[in-house]
Amino acid sequence: MDMSLNLVAREATPGLLPGLNGLPRPAPPKVAKKPKKAVLFFEVEILDAKTREKLCFLDKVEPHATIAEIKNLFTKTHPQWYPARQSLRLDPKGKSLKDEDVLQKLPVGTTATLYFRDLGAQISWVTVFLTEYAGPLFIYLLFYFRVPFIYGHKYDFTSSRHTVVHLACICHSFHYVKRLLETLFVHRFSHGTMPLRNIFKNCTYYWGFAAWMAYYINHPLYTPPTYGAQQVKLALAIFVICQLGNFSIHMALRDLRPAGSKTRKIPYPTKNPFTWLFLLVSCPNYTYEVGSWIGFAIMTQCLPVALFSLVGFTQMTIWAKGKHRSYLKEFRDYPPLRMPIIPFLL
Repeated sequence: MDMSLNLVAREATPGLLPGLNGLPRPAPPKVAKKPKKAVLFFEVEILDAKTREKLCFLDKVEPHATIAEIKNLFTKTHPQWYPARQSLRLDPKGKSLKDEDVLQKLPVGTTATLYFRDLGAQISWVTVFLTEYAGPLFIYLLFYFRVPFIYGHKYDFTSSRHTVVHLACICHSFHYVKRLLETLFVHRFSHGTMPLRNIFKNCTYYWGFAAWMAYYINHPLYTPPTYGAQQVKLALAIFVICQLGNFSIHMALRDLRPAGSKTRKIPYPTKNPFTWLFLLVSCPNYTYEVGSWIGFAIMTQCLPVALFSLVGFTQMTIWAKGKHRSYLKEFRDYPPLRMPIIPFLL
């Protein structure tokens, strides 16, 4: 009778569990559940940069969302503005935010206001480059083979008697075939697209100059260079060296950026002697490119080629200065001796 009462008492006693030999033992303390951390979401308001009209309001945007992800969300409400066509910025007249920028790291509150600009219809850089470079290659050959309706009926499909004319065709064709192959297999673009309108401007420049220089170089009345074979050989050496240098720099820049990334590093010379120009300039690819066209101008002694070289040098100088400023701004340890495009001068 006493034993049964003791068992009943043990069963009824709260906080006690049967232990070894039937003796009671205290129940383990209950572990308090940790409260879940509240996730702080952002609200993103997108306004038209020109009219300040409200275009979109995004609710519950995660703080670690990137600008690229916000563009994708914006596209769902405005399909006509696909991500590559969008420019989002913090100020209507400010710079475009990068796709990799993270929302919570921007100088905004939990309710962020972004301003949208339409970049217009876009086209891939690869398509633009292939179009730009295939045109001059094809156009130059039309003049070289003297197809009908260019120089007159009696010159149709005739050939020049000057060796420099044939050499110039080989150099010009080599240059643009090289560019086409580099576009397909070497270059890695930090931006996937560019405005469609640029292709018309770029093609006008490349195609127009190609036709202009080809017309005179392959003309039946073309006059060879003043200093003959010596001038041609010197110019050919300049052209070949600069073409090899340009290709070497492109390969070095390619190896600097892993495939599929936008990583930026300071370019340094490699074991390839052509890359040693990195010791003196930030954009040796432009230096070699200008050198190639100077060599071609000396070889052909043709005014349109000289003008093409001058215009190209002007544009590449602008690009080189921009890249040089970006390097100085991004990298504190950037080599101070380097100039943008011409050693010690420019």
